[in-house]
Formats: sequence, structure tokens, C-alpha cells
Amino acid sequence: MVVVLGGLQSIASPLPPPHQLQPPSSSSSSSSSSSSNNKTLLTRRKTLSFSASVVASYLHFFRNSTPFSLNPAFAQQVDELQQEEDRVVNIFQETSPSVVFIEDLELVRRSKGSTQDALLDDENAKVEGTGSGFIWDKFGHIVQFQSFNFLVTNYHVIAKLATDQSGLQRCKVYLVDSSGHSFSREGKIIGFDAAYDLAVLKVDVEGNELKPIKFGTSRDLHVGQSCFAIGNPLGYEDTLTTGVVSGLGREIPSPNGGAIRGAIQTDAAINAGNSGGPLIDSYGHVIGVNTATFTRKGTGVSSGVNFAIPIDTVVRTVPYLIVYGTPYSDRY
Repeated sequence: MVVVLGGLQSIASPLPPPHQLQPPSSSSSSSSSSSSNNKTLLTRRKTLSFSASVVASYLHFFRNSTPFSLNPAFAQQVDELQQEEDRVVNIFQETSPSVVFIEDLELVRRSKGSTQDALLDDENAKVEGTGSGFIWDKFGHIVQFQSFNFLVTNYHVIAKLATDQSGLQRCKVYLVDSSGHSFSREGKIIGFDAAYDLAVLKVDVEGNELKPIKFGTSRDLHVGQSCFAIGNPLGYEDTLTTGVVSGLGREIPSPNGGAIRGAIQTDAAINAGNSGGPLIDSYGHVIGVNTATFTRKGTGVSSGVNFAIPIDTVVRTVPYLIVYGTPYSDRY
């Protein structure tokens, strides 16, 4: 096409303006000039005719050339790619309002010797860690106790609060209600199970309607299927990473020194701050709780080998934590 355009430009020089044409000095010169002009016009007509043929040939070539034509197979491929992209966007938009951002805070005294702690929103409160969580929903509705909602996260995200002896540890939870309004509340521990690295928080959301997470199952997972992690890595809220289920039935260490068996391995990026957030499938259903990653020694950078607690394990454990505050195994 560049050749055609170049050809058109090379033959586009106009005839000399009328005022530059020399009048004939004699009949012989007039005849010679007329003959010359006729030859020039004839040459230009032939050139234009040839150029038009070249343009027509190029247009015919490009029209029938596969790389430049939107043939049905290519159009279908483009449509499938667009549908896949739209699906991922929709998964994020539908699920992210159910994911929360958690800050571990250490409060400071208002003054030396004061017994009154600083407020949760005090700018002097020290952020000691961040994590993620999600709004718990077991039967298709928000599990509630009066005006409270329950949130699920990793135990190691709120371990300092769970073992606090000073009374200065707090947990601040950032949420989004069903209308898209962002707000924050203090989270209170309802129960935890260090053996499975799980914890349940309670937040007072009176006047705000939250969107519960949708549950899937980890029973029928297959290596190679797509999965997505939503959370707040390194403090960056509402982050989506994509990957596949890389392995099943893995064993990872738990905070109490034991082992968590049956973990899901994924290459969807999980970093500090992702802990407690959901790992979801292609339908937007939770299949695991993101909990750990192997990092390159001395760098703190994820190696791409990441793990999530299977949602079937979470579903078995959390109801006991909500009702009794401890796992079933610790009740007797």
C-alpha cells in the first residue's frame, strides 16, 4: 500500500501554470510546441491509466489476501478473546465488593501514664501489618448476629490481636457496601483456628448492606483450570491476579507448627497483604483462602509457588468458630 501511495505521489506533479507557458513564436515552433504538449498529455494519460491499474491490482490483492481480511475464523477468534476478557472483568466486578482490606494497628497512649488509648482513626496509630478477608455467607445470605457481619481471614493476619496482652492492638477493616460506598469499622475476633490458619472477625455494619461472597467447592478441582486471586497485596487495594491451579493436595506449615494438608497450589500471584483473600474459579465462586507463598531467599519476592486453604476445609471449620469461638477439636 505504501508503494501505491508513493506511486500516486510520484505522478501527481501538476502541469505548469498558464502564466509560465511561453507563447508560440512561429508556426513551426507552435507545431513543435503543440506536438510536445500532446505527447506530454498522452504520456500523463498513459501514466495515470497505468497507475489506476496498479491501484486496482493492489486493492484486489489486499481484498483477497487472508492476513488483511476479517475472515469468519479470525472474526470468531477475536470474538472469543473479547468474551474471555469481558468474563474476567465481570468476575472481578462481581466479587471485589465482597473482599475486605484489614489493617493490624498498634495504638499509642494519649499521654504518658494515661490509661486511655488512642482512637482507632488516630494518625499516630502504627500499622503493623495488612491482610485481606471476605464477607462470610454460608446459605446464600449474610450470616448475621443482630447488626453484625462476620468476615473470614487468616489467623496469622490477626495473630497479634489474638495474643495481645497490652490492650493496644486493634484491627481496622475497610469495606464496600452494596451501593459502592466505602467505609471502615473496627473488627472484633469471634474465633480462630491456628491449626488451619483461619479466623473470623465481627464488624458492626448497622445501616450498611454488604454483598456476601459466593461459595464454590474445592472437591472437584483439576490441575490446569483457571483461578483468580483478589486481595490487597503490599497495601494495594482491590488487586486481581490470574493463574491456574498448579497442584492439589499440598502440605504447608500452619502457624501453630503443625501442617495444613490438602492445600491448593497456584501460580496466581500472592504477596504480603493477599493473605485471607479469596481464590476464586471462573464462575466467581470461592475455592480457597489465599494463605502462603514461597519467596526467593533474601528477596521477599514471590517465586510463583503459592498456596490456598481449600474452601471445603473452611466451610467445615468456620461455623464452629462463629458459634463456639474455637474449632471443634478444641471443645473437649
